[in-house]
Amino acid sequence: MAEHKQNMGNLRSANSRFHDLTLRFVKILNAIVMTIPFAFAWYVYYADKIRAPYYRRGNWVIILLFLLLYVIFGRTYEAFMVSYNRISEMVYSQMLAVIISYAIYYVIFWLLAGELMPVWPLLLAILQSLFLSIAWSIFTHRWYFKTFKPRRTAIIWDEREGLDQLVDSYGLDKKFEVVKTVPVNECLEDLSVLKGIQAVFFAGIHSHDRNVIIKYCVEHKITSFIIPRVGDVLMSGARQMHMFHLPMLRLERYNPSPEYLFVKRLFDIVASLAALIILSPLMIVVALLIRKDGGPAFYKQCRLTKDGKKFDVLKFRSMRTDAEKDGVARLSTGENDDRITPIGKIIRKVRIDELPQLINILKGDMSIVGPRPERPEIAAQYEETLPEFRLRLQAKCGLTGYAQVYGKYNTTPYDKLQMDLMYISNPSLAQDLSIIFATIKILFLPESTEGVAEGQTTAMGTDDKSAKL
Repeated sequence: MAEHKQNMGNLRSANSRFHDLTLRFVKILNAIVMTIPFAFAWYVYYADKIRAPYYRRGNWVIILLFLLLYVIFGRTYEAFMVSYNRISEMVYSQMLAVIISYAIYYVIFWLLAGELMPVWPLLLAILQSLFLSIAWSIFTHRWYFKTFKPRRTAIIWDEREGLDQLVDSYGLDKKFEVVKTVPVNECLEDLSVLKGIQAVFFAGIHSHDRNVIIKYCVEHKITSFIIPRVGDVLMSGARQMHMFHLPMLRLERYNPSPEYLFVKRLFDIVASLAALIILSPLMIVVALLIRKDGGPAFYKQCRLTKDGKKFDVLKFRSMRTDAEKDGVARLSTGENDDRITPIGKIIRKVRIDELPQLINILKGDMSIVGPRPERPEIAAQYEETLPEFRLRLQAKCGLTGYAQVYGKYNTTPYDKLQMDLMYISNPSLAQDLSIIFATIKILFLPESTEGVAEGQTTAMGTDDKSAKL
């Protein structure tokens, strides 16, 4: 019996290694394929136009650097996640990586040639990349789910229900075959309910109970996916150390290094000033259109930043001037909100209404990256049932943030808090840059601006369902 279990374990390990190796090969193939149009444009047109042409190895360096750039942005936009993303998501992410990589290289070509170069070869290459991306995504998506059957999956839940519905709604039923949905107390009574299971989702389970099951999963080579609790996120920022000849984790309030804060502030000043100069024509046009629609172009609204300090955030007005005439602070219900003006619908869709906040950044009220500033009235409502919500105020608020990139406008306060704490717990310039580039991805995704339900004033919801999911 023991020998049979060992053989089954070895077989699972071999299948896992085969799965990982084939996926790596497929991702490498994508990077090579997407580099071909660029290589063609370089060799046929741009290579001969620069002042000091490259030869042999020099050309290869140019092409390999492009491949590396594409891979970096591809990873930022999760462009290679065949088993988790839909075909449309992969194509969208890959094309974003291609376009940004081409934009960077166009600047390089400009510097190498000493003059602006024609852009049509790169536009043609982008079009070729689009067809290659679609073909690669369709082929690999079908190949993957035909070759690898969905994992037998169990969902263990306590305070969160409905995760099985999310698996279906996000199209992950091809990846995870949910065969069991078990309350945590039943699982703890008999861990053998996980026999034959390949993946487990933990939803809203307290750490003590969860740890018992995790140990079983690790021992039996079951992959675990955990929705963290606030304490888990805070612990992710703990520093490893040794004291009393014992392993120790040191956890403290948000306290990044002075060097990080200096570079971050310097970047905020340079980036916001440059953006204001470049985008000023667009901002002037938007302001005139809003004025033509009636009422002022800008409006100020009190928001909270680090340590609960209040400041006035500046935005383009996208709603009627009497949007909150009853004095009640409320979130938007989305594009069907009758308080939003015609021009407001357009500027909200691509976040142009947020551009005046570049002035707030220049003044030092905000940073480019940080938790989004909340209104005092709405924050107070959240804190009545979620006192931990004020932990978001450890860091200066930002124009964009972790919750904006990976959540939605109507993300529940609890989940928004967790995502913001993920950022606060691990501050770094690399993470800031990653969030900045990832923000580009969500600008044209409609679900990222979904409003709250009709009749709600906040994202808490009018029932318990929003909190459970």
